[in-house]
Amino acid sequence: MIESLARLKFGELEQWLSSAQSTLGAVEGTLEVDGRELLRLLLQEHINHRSGVDFGDALAIRDARGTTVCYSCKRIDTRTVITTVGPIEIARIGYYSPKSDAIHPIDQRLQLPRRSYSYEVQRRTVKMAVQGPFDEAIEMVRESMGVGLPKRSAEELLVDAGVDFDEFYRNREVDQSARVDPIIVAAVDCKGIPMVKSELLDANGVVRRGKGQKAQKKKMATVAAVFTQQPYIRTPQEVVDSLFRTVQEPKHSAHRPRCNNKRVWASLTSGKDVFIDDVVKEVVRRNQNQDKFLVVVTDGERALQQKITRTMKSATLILDLVHALEKLWKVAYVFHEEGSIDAQLFVRNRAQSILNGKVGQVVKGLRAMVTKRKLTGSRRDVLIGVSNYLYRNRSRMKYHQYLQKGLPIASGSVEGACKNLIKDRMERSGMRWTQRTAEAMVKMRATYLSGDFDDYWKFHIDQEQKRLYSVKWKSVHTK
Repeated sequence: MIESLARLKFGELEQWLSSAQSTLGAVEGTLEVDGRELLRLLLQEHINHRSGVDFGDALAIRDARGTTVCYSCKRIDTRTVITTVGPIEIARIGYYSPKSDAIHPIDQRLQLPRRSYSYEVQRRTVKMAVQGPFDEAIEMVRESMGVGLPKRSAEELLVDAGVDFDEFYRNREVDQSARVDPIIVAAVDCKGIPMVKSELLDANGVVRRGKGQKAQKKKMATVAAVFTQQPYIRTPQEVVDSLFRTVQEPKHSAHRPRCNNKRVWASLTSGKDVFIDDVVKEVVRRNQNQDKFLVVVTDGERALQQKITRTMKSATLILDLVHALEKLWKVAYVFHEEGSIDAQLFVRNRAQSILNGKVGQVVKGLRAMVTKRKLTGSRRDVLIGVSNYLYRNRSRMKYHQYLQKGLPIASGSVEGACKNLIKDRMERSGMRWTQRTAEAMVKMRATYLSGDFDDYWKFHIDQEQKRLYSVKWKSVHTK
């Protein structure tokens, strides 16, 4: 019957096309809708042909205790699956046993998903959702597939998709092209995600903030980037010139080595200890021969630096130069107007000293300013705070040595990850997140930005199929 409906639909469509006098756009729109219906009918006929298979009089299942259970009660169950061409009905034979879930062998053979949306609908929905707002993703799904998807369903599909993230990267093979790079770079930072108010309430209904969290609606996520690269040798003067280049000065086209096999990811729920352990595992996975030079670039957060020092003892820990310069700009604005040439010269001169290994000299100079200029109040606090920050991090600011070895001295990779992974997707106007959805979003967006989305999706399907159809059965014929 379905086959005749498909043939009839094709004949109607063919006849309409031969006589249509509408504009190209009108013909195109009608053809898309009717063509999708034709494909749906063809798919329905195909499924009807396959789902009617009888797998025997009963199924024999061996339970966890080693006892064989016979599923001998049979009945036809109907299930609806929404595909890229529309909904289809699957009438399949179910085998039952008292106090046990039914077994539908054809579900396993067709690799049907747990939810009512086909894996391809799920894949496209999640891929669109990680690139833009849910409302836009839902509209794109409707236009491209004719599938009406509630926002709540789209969010649930995203959460489901992220469950195999850790397992995927735990067993991920390293790209062969990156094995020749002698340097592994890991960078770690934090970035706030705007949360719905209920996610920040304690048991008494009061908003509580963890250390470092802002007094608003954000919760901090830890972000990491790991990649390999070739050495990039520069002089301190070249770095200064690139940082303080004027509009009139031409930009030097020095060949900068690219980041290879780069992976970015983040977590809102993992504690920093757990997250750093994941970074360590990623580094170990890439350095199985232990022949690479390990660099970790961070900001000046002491707790984070201490965790890295304990877990990656062979790493060279470098303070991000950009963070150090941000401190110097604060000092510059104590004495000079923001945006002024004097402020720029103030920072440039001290940046040049720091890059040449003279951090102690800069610290002494800042402390001398406090005394000589008799600074008090907030101005004094700024200079003392910055000088203490630089002094505390001086062992991680040997930039002249790092540059000679071709090591990176700034965490642009993880700063970019914070922007691309979180800010560009999760900090748009009016967006607020639950912890569950936010965690799934950063995971799936990370696979997308790392170029692993399609490989991850195949892995995710395989893992879900193992979870869904773990029971082994055998056909039994009583006659």
